[in-house]
Amino acid sequence: MKSRVPIPLRKLIEDKQSVKSKKQEADPKQNENPNSSKTNNHNQNPVQAQNRSEDSKKHETKLISSDLQFNLDHIKKTVGNSSDIVIRDFQAGKNGQIKLGVVYTDGLTDSASIQDFILDTLMVEIRNSELDVALLNHTDCFEMIKSHILPVGGIVEINDFQKLFNHVLSGDTMLLIDGSPKGMALGSRDWADRGVQEPSSQTVVRGPKDGFTETLRTNTALIRRRIKDPNLWLETKQIGEKTQTDVAIMYLKGVADDKTVSELQSRINRINIDAILESGYIEELIQDEVYTPFPTVYNTERPDAVAAAILEGRIAILIDGTPFVLIVPALMVHFFQSSEDYYQRADIATLIRVLRYLSFFLALLTPSLYIAVSTFHQEMLPTPLLISLASQREGVPFPAFVEAMLMEVVFEILREAGVRMPRAIGSSISIVGALVIGQAAVEAGFVSATMVIIVSLTAICSFVFPANSMAMAFRMLRFLFMILAATFGLYGIILGLIVMVLHLNSIRSFGLPYLAPNAPFILQDQKDNIIRMPHWSLLKRPRLISKNDTDRGEVSTPKPPR
Repeated sequence: MKSRVPIPLRKLIEDKQSVKSKKQEADPKQNENPNSSKTNNHNQNPVQAQNRSEDSKKHETKLISSDLQFNLDHIKKTVGNSSDIVIRDFQAGKNGQIKLGVVYTDGLTDSASIQDFILDTLMVEIRNSELDVALLNHTDCFEMIKSHILPVGGIVEINDFQKLFNHVLSGDTMLLIDGSPKGMALGSRDWADRGVQEPSSQTVVRGPKDGFTETLRTNTALIRRRIKDPNLWLETKQIGEKTQTDVAIMYLKGVADDKTVSELQSRINRINIDAILESGYIEELIQDEVYTPFPTVYNTERPDAVAAAILEGRIAILIDGTPFVLIVPALMVHFFQSSEDYYQRADIATLIRVLRYLSFFLALLTPSLYIAVSTFHQEMLPTPLLISLASQREGVPFPAFVEAMLMEVVFEILREAGVRMPRAIGSSISIVGALVIGQAAVEAGFVSATMVIIVSLTAICSFVFPANSMAMAFRMLRFLFMILAATFGLYGIILGLIVMVLHLNSIRSFGLPYLAPNAPFILQDQKDNIIRMPHWSLLKRPRLISKNDTDRGEVSTPKPPR
């Protein structure tokens, strides 16, 4: 049935409806039902509403008030019954006209500095000087105390409680003044820490004996001591909603690649986690490859190794609370190099590096080669050797694969037990325990003497690597190659090597090929790869790592005097 509304009136109504619809599209809020908010709030899950309110409170920043008593009460309410948080209010001036308060954490601050440079200065010394009158006549007591009275080196102005608690729980002393809506964080950090000692890992015969500690400022000082260049930049950021851990990146401006620095800063800024307790947290959150046994971030506790990496153009990541410093980018060749390689002569360093690469293949393939040859390819062995192996295996109830797997698992258990045991007896447990168990297993007929020799050789070769993270990767891959050898023989080992090389070729560390300078092949960087050339020929930084300043200097070839 047709509408009886006249055509002109119908057209006017349609025009009004079209204008109204356009307004609603421009402002969606007008299109909402006024009762919809009440209905949504009524139907909303109470748990979701509570979580939303908690999230809004979490991100809310509460500002410091000009009322001193309100600020101190808020601090007491927040910290609760924490006995190590010291909150004290006092008065300054001859008649006590100025009210102040200090807040600090007992055990993280220098109590003598608080007494001598803060309390004595404000409560005693200014009463006996002209500063008392000047303080009362000054319009801004905050600026007067900050600029003319306190003999403290580091002073930071704070205007919200979140930053206040961060500084107090980091060891600073917070000074609050009645009538001022901000506070002063006074540098007074002092806590018990471990002194600089020789690193427990990556030990060297020739070279520095100092190592990083758990204190961030001590670690940065150890690097500054070696690189006295104003272009050595240090950028610090706090990560961890609960821990507020100081994380610093250190690089040489003008030498490090700007794109790599920006990428690292971007990855660190994206970290949103409640706690950072060790550098391993950062390593997992910034690495390129997740599903790979090979490390793409280098870690060390040697300051000389970090300084050398920074001079190459790489970036160091220092985390407060751990002696292990991260270095990026990290290529596979870096895990076969040691700091001592550059302290020895070039020929000696080259020989040691060749031994490391040989140990790599022995640690990875020795058990699997024994399994493959003794199970599938006996014709490859000389007859006397084959007879000797057969006589040793006579009476052994297990096949070669089970025998090798059993010995490898037992040795890994002994090695882990040696690490967890007290240091005085840990090394003896791993070595003596392996010898005793191996000898007893041979005499009992569970394994052959050849298998004990192979497992011992494999373990010794795995200790040659300077970086423990790379040794762990080989230890995991060793079991995979043993399974391939027991299934397909030498063909399985070859297949595993092909897959491993393809996987290594696909890995990137902050955009750089993991196998560089071998794939892609860079002739210039071969001087410091398997072969370590003399220092007078290493005048170029790695080409892929440092793209800004590649020249190290100009050194002529040493010549005897005429």
